[in-house]
Amino acid sequence: QVQLVESGGGLVQAGGSLRLSCAASGSLASTNDMGWYRQSPGEEREMVAIITPGGSQTYTDTVKGRFTVSRDNAKNTVSLQMNSLKPEDTGVYYCNVHVPYSDILSEDYWGQGTQVTVSS
Repeated sequence: QVQLVESGGGLVQAGGSLRLSCAASGSLASTNDMGWYRQSPGEEREMVAIITPGGSQTYTDTVKGRFTVSRDNAKNTVSLQMNSLKPEDTGVYYCNVHVPYSDILSEDYWGQGTQVTVSS
């Protein structure tokens, strides 16, 4: 089992920065992919950034060069530094841990979500 608690959301003007943090309980987080997803009103949840236990990062195209995902395996935390924020970055951001138990069985753990609002 993994429990995730996010912090760091808020209201910021376009061009500003925010840093999201997520603390995970349990031992699964440090050995599996962690990441951030977001959901905007009327939209489906989308992947924003993923980081492997070894530090390899993947980003959705719209945030490349602006967002940076990082993790601390010893502390079971993952963070998302968001710079040059745009109004279209507005949404609820969710922390995620993906645990593949086998080739056909996996489980995703989610935090409660934190609101990010970027005003124009």
